[in-house]
Amino acid sequence: MIAWILTVIAVVVAVAGYSRAYRAGLAEQQAVTRAELADRQAKAAEARTDALLDEIRQLARKRIPAAALALSHPSATVPGLREAAEVDGGAALLLTEAVQAARTAVLEERQRVDAAARAAMRGTSAKIQSLLNQSQQLLHELQHEYDDPRILQLDFRNELALRRTQATAVLCDAWPGLARQNSPLVEIVLGAQSRVAGYERIKVSNHLRDERLALAARAAEPLAIALAELLANATAYSHPDTDVQVTIQQSGGRGAFLVVDDAGIGMDEDALERARALLAGPAEVLLTELGDPPQTGFAVVGRLVVQYGFDCHIEASPFGGMRTMLRIPAHLLTVLDEDRDLSALAPAPVSAAADRPAPAARPAGTGTEDAADPTGLPSRRRRAPRRTPAAPAGARTAEPATGQMPRTPEAAGASWAALQQGTLNGRSVTGRPAAPDTGARDHQDDQGDDEK
Repeated sequence: MIAWILTVIAVVVAVAGYSRAYRAGLAEQQAVTRAELADRQAKAAEARTDALLDEIRQLARKRIPAAALALSHPSATVPGLREAAEVDGGAALLLTEAVQAARTAVLEERQRVDAAARAAMRGTSAKIQSLLNQSQQLLHELQHEYDDPRILQLDFRNELALRRTQATAVLCDAWPGLARQNSPLVEIVLGAQSRVAGYERIKVSNHLRDERLALAARAAEPLAIALAELLANATAYSHPDTDVQVTIQQSGGRGAFLVVDDAGIGMDEDALERARALLAGPAEVLLTELGDPPQTGFAVVGRLVVQYGFDCHIEASPFGGMRTMLRIPAHLLTVLDEDRDLSALAPAPVSAAADRPAPAARPAGTGTEDAADPTGLPSRRRRAPRRTPAAPAGARTAEPATGQMPRTPEAAGASWAALQQGTLNGRSVTGRPAAPDTGARDHQDDQGDDEK
């Protein structure tokens, strides 16, 4: 009996010892497991911290600068998260929001700075434009008093400066600054041509069915500015020995087209896409996006397209360069009354000029009149000198100041034509390009910021 009891006690003691040993081993194993888990968690936390630091570093050094660059160059790529798996969802979302917040802040600051620059340039352009208009008026008066060709050269330089100032004002949301009457379309083209260095290379071809087709007063000067920018662009990016062709034609309806073709260097796809975007008239064009020096030509045309309802398209030209088509909608067109004379320099419609018989001798002093040719289209004849009415007997005639005869518009036009023809003849002999004596530097300065 005692032996059995001792046996039982021994078994119980053994079982208790084994249980304690098992629990101790289990506790030790759990401690090791907990230590390993804590170590893995610490390492994971350290890895997440390192990844987050790397993302923050990339955010400051690459992502935010790239996001700011993409505002000016949409093709620029903005890097994403480097180790997306190592950054939890909340941190990744905050990093993305930081990039967007930086983009918004940069864009708002650029817009604020650009608006301030526009306001300053708008005010300055208005003052300069006013002074140039006064200078132009004074030069016109001097042209009627003196025959010095340098006055014409100075007037041309003044015209170039005025065009540049007008373009700057338009780009800064200012009014073009010149009011006109309803103006013949061909005369608007001639006016735009006279504002461009290298104007003698521009050849105008009139294909209008109605010779007296005109543009409404409110759109006349804007169209002249837009066309001058396109012509300046065409002459600047084509060889000086090539011509720039301008075709005036009516569409199937009541609209009209001005087509400018040059034989220049052309444009690659990226430049062509950007040009089309600017000519379409985007809602906003920042001055800082136009390059250094700013290339404003297409941006100015795009601004006028939006404001006045024109339409402009650019494509490759069959002459090897670019073709720009400026469409004028029908609601901006009108027809002049018969009592309104056209400029003697305006080219006659091509169909009328081709079919027109040789003019018969006309009595002197009949002036400029419309005469119907066999095609039924009106034709233009150059204005003859007007007769001076005889003074009544006994009346005193005014003596010209300083012994000079007062100049008439016809005489001024003849002087200008003679100067142009003499320049063309002289430079054709010497082999120099026939251009106004503005000098290569003036030409480069005038054309250097027109873009293609």
